[in-house]
This record gives sequence, structure tokens and C-alpha cells, in this order.
Amino acid sequence: MNAFDRTLEEHKLALTRSVPKILQLNMGKLCNITCTHCHVNAGPGRKELISTTHLNLALDWMEKTDVPTLDLTGGTPEMHPDFRDMVERVRFFDQPREVMTRLNATIIEEPGYEWIPEFHAKHKIVCIASMPCYSPDNVNEQRGVGVFDRSITAFQKLNKLGYGIDPDLKLHLVYNPNGAFLPPDQKKLKADYKREMKKHFDIDFHDLFCITNMPIARYATYLKRSKQLAEYLNLLTESFNPSSVGNLMCRDTISVDWEGRVFDCDFNQQLNMQLANGSPLNVWDIDIDKFVSLPILTGRHCFGCTAGSGSSCGGALVELD
Repeated sequence: MNAFDRTLEEHKLALTRSVPKILQLNMGKLCNITCTHCHVNAGPGRKELISTTHLNLALDWMEKTDVPTLDLTGGTPEMHPDFRDMVERVRFFDQPREVMTRLNATIIEEPGYEWIPEFHAKHKIVCIASMPCYSPDNVNEQRGVGVFDRSITAFQKLNKLGYGIDPDLKLHLVYNPNGAFLPPDQKKLKADYKREMKKHFDIDFHDLFCITNMPIARYATYLKRSKQLAEYLNLLTESFNPSSVGNLMCRDTISVDWEGRVFDCDFNQQLNMQLANGSPLNVWDIDIDKFVSLPILTGRHCFGCTAGSGSSCGGALVELD
């Protein structure tokens, strides 16, 4: 039994699945920028992309289910050559699904990707974009020189089409701490972001998601180099919040990597903690009635999702007093 499972046991908590609400599909590790906090190790030189065959198998499976949301991650999902064909297919299922993209806003400013704002608006794609701060220094330190200015320009283009204003064109921003500490109160920080983004850049958005940096992959390397890994792991462990467990994303999300393999979450995916049901499990082989009974695989990194206000791909899990 690992430390996280022992903590659950001490608090008399059980981590079990509910009916899946989200199919989270990692399109691959290709990205136009390199971020220090990236737990996927994505970047411009990565070649891993889901194949057209595996993508179609995943969509064939989804079309037969009642899973309502397709959540696209990467890398930068829009850099996949099948991105537009995939979205058009999903939006025209007999039972259309919501499509979300973990948008790297700077991609809009890259040559050849000028189509993104209009395409996303046409299909009402929910855009969730990283914006670690409303001041340039913190953003450029975490995501690279020039990222802040390019992100601002991209958000302004999205705003002109109604994103962040029209309730049918959702634009959510993501905050990640620029250091080995927990995110602040999400509600208060959202108010700060709303005020500063509007005042200085005339940018509107709908919500802010505060996400804890996970001590794996590239971010773990950063912590080791700065001699902060042990201290950060202790912070996450000591900040365990039992109220967050019932809302953890692993309970209702099916996470799929660029090879079609199934995991409990995007973090387990990067640690190669693949689910199995007698044999390795691919998304197109899932029987949902049996899937909900599979145990959720955990490790010490799970304290990252249960520390403080909790953390998920949709931001904080609980409000702190």
C-alpha cells in the first residue's frame, strides 16, 4: 500500500469510479513552445502523435457511448493534422458531444494556424488556455520569452469573435504556480485576473482554473535541479484535504494517450501507470459497465490533486474557508 492509499484509509475514504463524463484524449506531445511546468514533456521536437487509425477507433467507440464531453490535450491539439476532421465528426455525431481543447493560445499566432479562432467559434469548442499570470515576467519565465505578448494578442482575437463574452463560446484561463507552492484561492485570484486583464488588455474570459503543478516529468526535473523536490512533496502530502477526494477527476474521466491506451488521469499517463483488465486496456475495448468497477491506480503524486483546494483539469475542487 502506497502513502496516498494509507492516507485515504486513515481518513476512512474510498476512491471509486462513477459513470464516465469525459473522454480526455492526448493528441500527442508536439507543441510549439516548451514550458518548465509541463508534465507531458511536450515541445517542438516531439514526434509522438496519435495515428489516424487509433483516432478513428477512439471516436468509433465514443459514438456508441453516452460520454458527453471530448477533452483534447497535448502538446498542442491543433497541431495534429486530423484535428479539424475529428472535431467535425464529433460535432455531427447523432448525439453531438461537447468538445474542449487545452488550447496553447500562442499557436494562433503561428503561420499556418490562422484558421483556429474562426474554426473553434464555428463549432463552439470550449477553449481552456494557460495564462500563469496577468503580468509578462512570470508568464515568460514559465513558458518562454514572448509567450505573454502572443497570448494576449490571441485572446484579443478570440474576444472579437465572442469568446469569453458569449455564453456559447467559452474561454477559460489556467493558472499554474510559478514555483514550488500551492495555488492561491481560486475565487479571489479569478477576480484579480478579471480586473487586470480587462483594465490593461481589454480581455474578457469566463472562468479561471487553478491547477497545482505535478511533481513528475519536466517539472520534477526542475524541482530536482533547484533542490526543492523533497520539500515540495512534503508540502503536497501535509496539505492533504479529504474534502477533495469525492471530486477527483479520475472518478469520471477516461484518460487516453496518443497510442490509445487507457489511464486514470493525464498524470498517471505520463508515469505509464496503464490500466489493465487481464491485459493492457485500449479505449476502443472498454466496456463501461465493467470499467466503472476497475480500481483507480494511485501513487504519491496523487497528493498533488488533493492538496489545499484540490486540483483537477477543471481547477480547484473545493472552496477553502
